[in-house]
Amino acid sequence: MQTEVLLDRFLAGLAPLSPVAVWAHGSLAGGDYQEGRSDLDLIAVLDSVGPRMVWRLATLHARLRAEPLAGQLHCTYLTPSADPGRRHLTWAHEELFKRPVTPVTRRELHSFGRVLHGKPPADLLPPVTDRELADFVVRDQRDFWRPALDNAPLWTRDVWVDLGLLTFARASVTLREGRLISKREALELLPGLGSPVEVVADIRGRRYGDPGPAPANRAELTRNYLGPAIDELVAAYG
Repeated sequence: MQTEVLLDRFLAGLAPLSPVAVWAHGSLAGGDYQEGRSDLDLIAVLDSVGPRMVWRLATLHARLRAEPLAGQLHCTYLTPSADPGRRHLTWAHEELFKRPVTPVTRRELHSFGRVLHGKPPADLLPPVTDRELADFVVRDQRDFWRPALDNAPLWTRDVWVDLGLLTFARASVTLREGRLISKREALELLPGLGSPVEVVADIRGRRYGDPGPAPANRAELTRNYLGPAIDELVAAYG
């Protein structure tokens, strides 16, 4: 399996840096991983992430580029005492930048994170309260996804259609029931939430089966559905 080969190479390359812990979250930990389609979402905890360490991490990821799935390996680097809400060094989309570890990611790690090396998440990460999780989910829908609907060209791309609809379904369940669900579960729930069935079929085909031609008006259907749906969700829980 190419995924395990890549993970083994990554962990072997990271070993000389003496990581405190390495964890997987997202679909790789939650049982909905689709090789070649899903990202490999990782968190590594190091004693320090100074300039020399940044250089060594960049070199490690550069050496992995020959692996078939290397472009889908995303890893955020923390230190044991760091506030996860701060922006942290991250390798994703084949470059280094900084981003926070969101409450959703932290809840995933506490609920079903996969320990690849070292200490478990509960030993190093503060827990996420239900209120903190709900507040973040509302902000994400209101401040990121809702404004993004005004940028029509984005929604001609698969990734925006897929994540926009799936994230909305997952947010709906988190706010209503206080739990996290997989992308597969979200896909099954979308028709019941009123989403356009032809777009849901398009996502399902590309993620789990043989993709067919996308609906010609897919972007319009998605944007017309998500705008009112997000407004209603935010009004109910914001």
